[in-house]
Order: sequence, then structure tokens, then C-alpha cells
Amino acid sequence: MEKILEIKNLSGGYGSIQILNGINLNVYKNEFVTIIGPNGCGKSTFLKVIFGIANYYDGEINYKNNNIKGLRADTLVKKGIGYVPQVDNVFPSLTVKENLQMGGLNLNKIELSKRIEKVYDIFPNIKQKPYHLAESLSGGERQMLAISRVLISNPSFIMFDEPTAALSPKFREEIIEKISELRKINITVLIVEQNARLSLGMSDRGYIFSNGKVAHTSKAENILKDKNIGKYFLGEIKNN
Repeated sequence: MEKILEIKNLSGGYGSIQILNGINLNVYKNEFVTIIGPNGCGKSTFLKVIFGIANYYDGEINYKNNNIKGLRADTLVKKGIGYVPQVDNVFPSLTVKENLQMGGLNLNKIELSKRIEKVYDIFPNIKQKPYHLAESLSGGERQMLAISRVLISNPSFIMFDEPTAALSPKFREEIIEKISELRKINITVLIVEQNARLSLGMSDRGYIFSNGKVAHTSKAENILKDKNIGKYFLGEIKNN
């Protein structure tokens, strides 16, 4: 099985504040992998360090067997890596179509048009509102737009940071289902999610973070059945 992302002993944080303390994690081609854990355990920071928007301290970050540590976000996008942050993930004063165009600034008009139609097929909700301002959309529709904008760059691997935060139960399930379906178009997914049961229910594998480390990892179905999940969250059980 092809390894898309390989993380070894990763440490990082913000300035002099260290958040990650030696993370080891792997993601394989076409997998859906979920990271869960308590607030402040380093889940979001982990994605930001990989994407070059938080400070890298030490360790290895390999994407498709190539070292990508320290690379700028725009360079990572060109390599096929997408990232959907939890907040500020759309341009509120731009229309739906303008947001999508921002995701393909380096594309010619014909190719950009093709890719926009492709994401409209994936998210028909926003297809009906091309000239609506992003700020007028519902929370679920904004999240669909954020994902669509990243898809315009034609990534093969996307990282999601809390994609269902503050959404209604209906949109939470729809967003996770849409993310899961991305594997059908050969996109590998790594997601940080507070709705553990929902995301793990559609995942292949899961990781539990605690205090900036991996407390436990297993097949998603095993984590859902594990009676020790609460103790993993508290860091009372260490992963072997």
C-alpha cells in the first residue's frame, strides 16, 4: 500500500511554545484517517505544522516519500496537498463563483471552468447559488464552498480541521459523507474532528492525541468499540 504521508517524531508549536511532542503518524493512499482528542492536545497544530503555518521544530514530514518540512503553503498546494482550516476558509465578500475562481488563479479559463463544473457536481447546493455572496450562505454551505475551493487545485491529499464545527446535525453528517466520498476520486483524507463517532464511523483508521502525543491508534471500528477511549483522552493509557 502506497504511503502518502509519513510523520516521524514531529515536534512543533507557536514561537517558543511547544505543542507537539514527537508525533508519529502514517496515512496511506485513498484512506480516510481521523484524529480525535481533547481540546488543546495539538490536533489542529499538527495540521498547521505540516502545512507550514505553524512552527516546525524537529522530526520528519514526508509526502509521497519526499521531504516537505519547511515548505511554504503555496508550494505544498502545487505538490497536491490541500488544507481546509476551521475558520476563515472562504472570502465572505466574494460570490460563490469568485471564491472558486480564487482557488484556480494559475489555471486558464477553460480548465478553470471545467474544474468549477466538477465541484458543482459534488456540491449541488452551491451550484444553485453562483452569484450569492459567501457571507449569505448557511454554515454548511460555506463549508461546502471551502472544500470546493480547495478541490479546484486538484489535490490528491486533503487535510480538514474541524469541518463540522458549529454546524447543524444535518449538515454535519452531509459534510462528513461528502468528505468520505472524495476517496472515489482518488483523494486521500486526514481529518481532525470533535464529532468522533460520526467521523470514525466513516474512517479506515483513527489516531487519538493527548498532550501533544499519539496516545492510541487503531482501526476506526476498534476505537469506536474501545472502552478505554476516555482514559486515552486523559493520557492515562500510553500507546504501545
